[in-house]
Amino acid sequence: MKHHLPAWLDTAAFYQVYPQSFQDTNGDGIGDLPGVIARLDYIRSLGCDALWLNPIFVSPMRDAGYDVADFCQVAPRYGTNADARRLFREAKKRGMRVVLDLVAGHTSDQHPWFKKSASPAANTYSDWYI
Repeated sequence: MKHHLPAWLDTAAFYQVYPQSFQDTNGDGIGDLPGVIARLDYIRSLGCDALWLNPIFVSPMRDAGYDVADFCQVAPRYGTNADARRLFREAKKRGMRVVLDLVAGHTSDQHPWFKKSASPAANTYSDWYI
């Protein structure tokens, strides 16, 4: 099987954002998605047309967010799924793309896959974590 990367990657200029330390908009000391949205014009002015966001998913944060507990839910510390959708829309308005740092092989011990793998009864996930 031949894999093709999207053509836009050939010329994309990425700006990497570690949301937790980027911009805090609610005063809790943790950067958030609304903070990223607030800085889109600045990032675009630097000539960047793509964002690479480090993990934003629910996590116990024992591994900087790479220990994901739920791949379908934005961590409340960063905002909501609605904030993520707004980020995508706002980026698109500016001709920007958003790439999420999603490492499916890194999950939390709180993720359902991990919990099922620890069951004494053999199941689909038994050999997923060694």
